[in-house]
Amino acid sequence: MNKILFEKLKESLRSIVPVALIIFVISLFLKVPGKDLLEFGIGTVLLVAGLILFGLGAETSMMAIAEKIGGVITKKRKLTLLIVVALLIGFLITIAEPDLWVLAEQFVAIPSLTLILFVALGVGVFLVIALLRITFQIKLTIVVAISYAIVFLIAIFVPNQFVPVAYDSGGVTTGPITVPFIMALGLGVASARGSHKSREDSFGLVGLCSIGPIMAVLIMGLIFDPSYTDNASSLNFFGYLLKFTGEISLALLPLLLFFIIFQIFGFRLSKREVIRILIGFLYTLIGLVLFLTGANAGLLSIGSYLGGAIASLEHNYLLIPIGMLFGFTIVVAEPAVTVLTHQVEDVTSGAIPRKVMNVALSIGVSIAVGLACLRVLTGISIWYIILPGYLFAIIISFFVPQIFMAIAFDSGGSASGAMTATFLVPFATGAASALGSNILTDAFGLVALVALAPLVTIQLLGLIYKLKGRKFKKEEAIAEDEIINLNEVQNETPNNNS
Repeated sequence: MNKILFEKLKESLRSIVPVALIIFVISLFLKVPGKDLLEFGIGTVLLVAGLILFGLGAETSMMAIAEKIGGVITKKRKLTLLIVVALLIGFLITIAEPDLWVLAEQFVAIPSLTLILFVALGVGVFLVIALLRITFQIKLTIVVAISYAIVFLIAIFVPNQFVPVAYDSGGVTTGPITVPFIMALGLGVASARGSHKSREDSFGLVGLCSIGPIMAVLIMGLIFDPSYTDNASSLNFFGYLLKFTGEISLALLPLLLFFIIFQIFGFRLSKREVIRILIGFLYTLIGLVLFLTGANAGLLSIGSYLGGAIASLEHNYLLIPIGMLFGFTIVVAEPAVTVLTHQVEDVTSGAIPRKVMNVALSIGVSIAVGLACLRVLTGISIWYIILPGYLFAIIISFFVPQIFMAIAFDSGGSASGAMTATFLVPFATGAASALGSNILTDAFGLVALVALAPLVTIQLLGLIYKLKGRKFKKEEAIAEDEIINLNEVQNETPNNNS
């Protein structure tokens, strides 16, 4: 246990310390108030502690339960049961997803609860679609292409103010609670089918579930008329601690109830296993409360201050490189990214190392944040980036190995989580406010670009792997031909001498 704890501590420090140091150094140059720096320091400590406990708890609770539930409902071979359970799980785990609440409270153009309910329904519906895809072995690229075609069609008729937050919603809903649960649920369903490709089939669920919120919010945009008012609440550490204790408890309660129901009627685990899972739930709860308290109380205000301060400089174009630097370091601090990269390395038996995944994600997110800052400075429409970006990602998906395509779309949802919502979004809104830009159309959309970036970078990584594989096979074939020719020459030589 001590060894695991030490490994989690090292992992958390590697994730949090680089971005914390960069924020601290830039804050000193821009003369951030001492109170904000102190809150940032306390918040950083809470981030590290929260990430350690979350990592310990997620593996032994949510992922274990989800995989077992997936196996049980698939073995029952009742399509109705699969649909109902998937819809309920998708809806309930999303309705109190902390990242979604953070975004909903910042996008105060419409009631927060209305946005959350629409998004939760979207996740539920697409979780059903994702599991049916595995059950009926429908190719992921086809489902993704059709889904995004429908999304782009709906978006034509939606007011521009809703487009950025629709894509933002797709990014934040797949956060630290939903990603481990959805991925493990997919692995359970795929494994229960007995397919030799079950582990590959388990990827892609997070990517598909990210489409649901986009579609749901765009449909909501046909009904509501948004108007931005900057009255988002700001609490102290104790206030956030109480707030997130309630919200995370609410988020985990449905999963706990599902576990109890399936333990009675399906699992029948030993007493020792049940206690282990319950302790894992407790670790997950405390870890997420500490992480989100640190992120909100320590990062929200300093993110907004830095964005406004840099945008107010004479050379405000510095917003772009500084934003890119934040984006490069911040993505590896996301709890959902930690879970995803671990599972990718495990499922691919080390063929796709965590370090390679982290570098690819960091580069992609860095470019995405740079483009988001460019939008804040220039006011260019998000469509000029989103449309060609998604079209390229969908087209290239037909040419890369299936597992890379699935991992890429999963990475998009995982990369845009708590750190993005609590630091980078305030960074963009603070800059937009200082410039007098339209916050709804110019600042929101950052999460959407962060979610899009891995779709491109991870698939390009897959293309490189594919080309390297072909080159290796070609070299191997040439070497075999040379050996055969050499053997033939050696066999012919004695005959010629005679």
